[in-house]
Amino acid sequence: MGLLNEGGMDTVTGSSRNGQPNKLAEARLARELFTGRYRPEESVHLPEIAAEYQLDLDAVLKVLAEFQAIGMVTLSGKLTAIIHSPNPKEMQEAYEIRAALEEIGGRAAASAMKGNTAELQRELNAMRAATRELNLDSYAAHDARFHRLILQAAQNPSLLRVWDTLAFDLRLRLGIEKVTKNIVEDVESHQPIIHALERGQAGEAGLLLRNHVDTFLEFLRKSDSDSGLHRALRKDLENAKDVQQAFFPQQSRSIPGLICETCYKPAQSIGGDYYDFFPMLGGRWGIAIGDVSGKGIGAALLMASLQASLKAQALHPHSDLSVLVGDVNRLVHESSPVHFFASLFYGEYLPATRVLRYVNAGHNPPLVLRWRNARCELFPLETEGTPVGALEDAEYTSATLRLDAGDLLVAYTDGITESENSQGEFWGQQRFERLLRSCRDFTPKQIIRRVLDEIASFARGQSQRDDITLVVARVDGEAKM
Repeated sequence: MGLLNEGGMDTVTGSSRNGQPNKLAEARLARELFTGRYRPEESVHLPEIAAEYQLDLDAVLKVLAEFQAIGMVTLSGKLTAIIHSPNPKEMQEAYEIRAALEEIGGRAAASAMKGNTAELQRELNAMRAATRELNLDSYAAHDARFHRLILQAAQNPSLLRVWDTLAFDLRLRLGIEKVTKNIVEDVESHQPIIHALERGQAGEAGLLLRNHVDTFLEFLRKSDSDSGLHRALRKDLENAKDVQQAFFPQQSRSIPGLICETCYKPAQSIGGDYYDFFPMLGGRWGIAIGDVSGKGIGAALLMASLQASLKAQALHPHSDLSVLVGDVNRLVHESSPVHFFASLFYGEYLPATRVLRYVNAGHNPPLVLRWRNARCELFPLETEGTPVGALEDAEYTSATLRLDAGDLLVAYTDGITESENSQGEFWGQQRFERLLRSCRDFTPKQIIRRVLDEIASFARGQSQRDDITLVVARVDGEAKM
């Protein structure tokens, strides 16, 4: 133990007499890491930092570990760390993620928070008090809690998962010092958000939240620091890609009686296509594929919201798929930004009988191919219904098909058929179906390889313009439980 100074602080460990860590010193260390006190790629020694900030090594490691999680620090052996420089361009990309995230969250939270915003108002009042006292750390903590309360009220775990993965609690803490000239404006921009949520106005609340984040980003752009979060946000976007991959079913998961292979290739690092299959009560399996309007970060967030809404409805007892998809449509419409919607095919398959019940909400019809002698029948899985989220009161119809042994089920998104060559010509539905008809004795894995090869040959080096998703399943032998 070190000697205690006059304030009762241990000069080596940085702990007060009652053993509580010095939170102010931790916050100061975090701010100075972010605002450029240390040179890029500088190697620092943790014991020296502990002594300077009057913190124990555990507290220093905690702060540096947070920065390592967002790519600004690399911890190494022998109690050393390397500091990395940020990049404004990728910081902007992270805040674009946050803007879309909060708009979706605000829309989804409006019904739950209608007449129930007292806790939000308390957090805003605490922000005002922290501003008067120039306590930036307190301000950032209450700001983060304000936005987390809204995401929690949205009751969509995917939104909170993205928020936590991209470490926005930490980013608020680090960025707040750069916007001190605009902090009063930033504080007061929270009040209209509360008013909209109090009245249950979903669309207005979502847009106000997006505008709040966009304005904060503008404040950061105008700050006099040219440093940003280059490595940090590159790592964050990679983490976001990993989070999205976790939404898709694991390769080890398989539907009894089906030999299934899948392919997903986003046009950007993060995409808006969606597919899933999951077990349900009674031996049934849910099968879904969808395509969100747009591409990139906003589409990926809406895709996560669609997946959460669909599973929440599908895993509850139900008998009518058209009603189920109608409920999903309502949830997506209420929680999505204006002009966002998604095509969706959802089916429930019972391996014991090989019966597939399904609803097609404006998606490219999956195809069932059935060979009899030298002839191939093709069954497009179509029903009436608009994409989910497009119309609040949309109605849907369902249909049923019994699969036979050897049948091929192919579900896909329009990134397949709308792949373009240098003349602007689409690969098209006819080429796709002709190729599938020639695949009678191919495995699903071989079929996917053939499709991708044909598209690549057709495009001849043209860049991919849309997300590509392909799900191929072959009915294998006897019906199975």
